[in-house]
Amino acid sequence: MARRRRPRVPKPQHGNPMLAPALASVQEVAPRESVRGGDHRKEASPRTSRPAHGLPLPAAPAAPPLRPGRRDAAMAAAAVAPPEVLRECGCKGIRTCLICERQRGGDPPWQHPSQRTHRFIYYPDTGWAVGAEESDFEGWAFPFPGVTLIEDFVTPEEEAEMVQLMDRDPWKLSQSGRRKQDYGPKVNFRKQKLKRAGFRGLPSFSREVVRRMGLYPILEDFRPVEQCNLDYSPERGSAIDPHLDDAWLWGERLVSLNLLSPTVLSMSREAPGSLLLCLAPSGFPEALADSAMAPSRSVPCQEVEVAVPLPRRSLVVLRGGARHQWKHAIHRRHIGARRVGVTFRELSAEFGPGGKQQELGRELLQMALSFQGRPTT
Repeated sequence: MARRRRPRVPKPQHGNPMLAPALASVQEVAPRESVRGGDHRKEASPRTSRPAHGLPLPAAPAAPPLRPGRRDAAMAAAAVAPPEVLRECGCKGIRTCLICERQRGGDPPWQHPSQRTHRFIYYPDTGWAVGAEESDFEGWAFPFPGVTLIEDFVTPEEEAEMVQLMDRDPWKLSQSGRRKQDYGPKVNFRKQKLKRAGFRGLPSFSREVVRRMGLYPILEDFRPVEQCNLDYSPERGSAIDPHLDDAWLWGERLVSLNLLSPTVLSMSREAPGSLLLCLAPSGFPEALADSAMAPSRSVPCQEVEVAVPLPRRSLVVLRGGARHQWKHAIHRRHIGARRVGVTFRELSAEFGPGGKQQELGRELLQMALSFQGRPTT
């Protein structure tokens, strides 16, 4: 087996905030547990294959014909082009974006020093988080289960068309410089109540995306009941604070599709105590995946942040500890161009077969998978 090179920390280029020192390059790793697209996904292992069928999305409005070779470039350019910078924002409380920070003045909260002093990089080919280069814990690692990365889940053409279809509908202002589109019931998580009014299902262009998820063993029984599109822009200073998704309504797996630009999912944990670390052996990362090593160092949980690099057009699945114990966030410094994140959520056991609200869950799921929805208001 050929030895894979350890990813190098990229140097900043043209002032792009995406290339922060804590981020290892995602281009130099050939993942074993992450999954890349290819051809004939049904005939081969999902790890190395993709369906032969394209994504049958609704046709875009008629436009002047382009000469061969230009159509795909035009679609991609239209999708990536940043939306008009808004003069209003949806920030509330302590959350801010560039728009309201300019209006308020003073130091925004995101400039305050972080207590997460130790950065680790997640390697999908091993399932371990490894101390960042030139850090106090360089070469030290700990297992980080519950993250599955599927690269090239959609094609560039599918990505461009999906975003074009999203942009036909209005985006609602959201907090921290984001815009959003919701396809799901209205929920009051504090009171644990929901309303179905206005919910007509997931959008039609997600039908094939959901079908394609089912080709992977980890998602073969995944039935999403909610979809949330979040639009991030560096011009608005978009970000999302560390948080855990609700577990009363939403189930075990969170599934997110990363469109238009790469980013980093930052994971942190508030639990007391320490993480036990092992010294990564020579032959990293292959040797790390196959070795059983005794812990010989520790680091306080509350001082650790794990960076999970998300390539463009990749799909990430969070489950287990990564879903319920580690908070996830997208920092402002990791938005270097327009990004659209599409998150799909399934129902919790309470709304599933045998649960006390199984009937309501059945109705919601039937509605969601009709794929006749528009964004709820």
